[in-house]
Amino acid sequence: MTTDWKQVRKDFPVLHQIVHGYPLVYFDNAATTQKPRKVIHALVHFYERDNANVHRGIHELSNRATTAYEAARVRIARFLNARSSNEIVFTRGTTEGINLVASAWGYASIKRGDEILLTEMEHHSNIVPWQLLAERTGAKLVYLPVTGDEGLLDLDKLDALLTPRVKLFSMVHISNSLGTVNPVAMLCAQARKVGAVTLVDAAQSAGHTPVDVQQIDCDFLAFSGHKMCGPTGIGVLYGRKELLDSIPPYQGGGEMIVSVHFDHSTYKPAPHRFEAGTPDISGPIGLHAALDYLDELGREKIWQHDQALVAYAYQRLSELKNIRLLGPTSGRAGVVSFLLPGIHAHDVVTFADQKGVALRGGHHCTQPLLRKLGVEATSRASFYLYNVEAEVDHLVDVLHETQRFFGTR
Repeated sequence: MTTDWKQVRKDFPVLHQIVHGYPLVYFDNAATTQKPRKVIHALVHFYERDNANVHRGIHELSNRATTAYEAARVRIARFLNARSSNEIVFTRGTTEGINLVASAWGYASIKRGDEILLTEMEHHSNIVPWQLLAERTGAKLVYLPVTGDEGLLDLDKLDALLTPRVKLFSMVHISNSLGTVNPVAMLCAQARKVGAVTLVDAAQSAGHTPVDVQQIDCDFLAFSGHKMCGPTGIGVLYGRKELLDSIPPYQGGGEMIVSVHFDHSTYKPAPHRFEAGTPDISGPIGLHAALDYLDELGREKIWQHDQALVAYAYQRLSELKNIRLLGPTSGRAGVVSFLLPGIHAHDVVTFADQKGVALRGGHHCTQPLLRKLGVEATSRASFYLYNVEAEVDHLVDVLHETQRFFGTR
């Protein structure tokens, strides 16, 4: 059955507004996505009816909250095809998930002389935690290169870099700057041959395409709820159970303990040993509703829509004179980063905002990548399931007008 994406837009109240005299065109989905009524209603229902702390109470509201909270964990495990809900740790987002692995697993496992392999297209949240770990342990960071503006990984260099010295290979699934879709299953398989642990940053993929942790066969995978129709402040770290069980706690406090004495404590098994203190309870509940919503639409259909829309956008943007497009020419995810030479990215975004178009301008938390490409900042349009071709046409018209205004046509 064909999906009517214009009808899907009606599920998102925020889209139906006027900004600076124009209907809103929201093309900042790589930063955060909008929320359907189903998610909003789930949050309202929790706060109006079931709001209480989880696990510790025995009264009715606490029982309801605990049931909903743990049901979300089970739902996420099914969404990722994890073997067990005990492989699902709630975090604040992708960033905290990566930091948890770097701090808890990394400090216990990485030593001087070890290597940590990353790619040159990583988000800062998949670089800085490993820099901190390397500084404290004496490990070394190495990077798999990117091949210029086309933005693909230079896989010819993989064998030379992925040696037995590499103890961790952490990689982005979809680049938030380039739209590149990396072959993470193949990369994880190669890492396993040299005994390296793997982590996949799925922030830009989990809400756009089917993500199966057993098929990818990664050791860890992290994503954020707010980039897939869910609330802000909630994220997920998937970890292979035997690895999670071997890792010491990330933070100490209430809930993650079995018993506390003045001189020592004992801890719960994973995942609860990594969830110290009162958690974000409404976040998993809202995320549960978001996953239901995405699966009702169908993740394969969402992916096909993303790819069709970004192909149309790439073709329309290519019609502009004096534009530089970054990333793959085909097979990309729903992200297009571009430069209009002679106009700073922030000026492009500011001008577009006055026409009702929400873009993102800057380095997109990928400063090392842009520096390699000789770029200070780009403008970025990123698409999701509620975007349509007519909005792309409006963007192109706005960019024509931008070039006329700044005299760069």
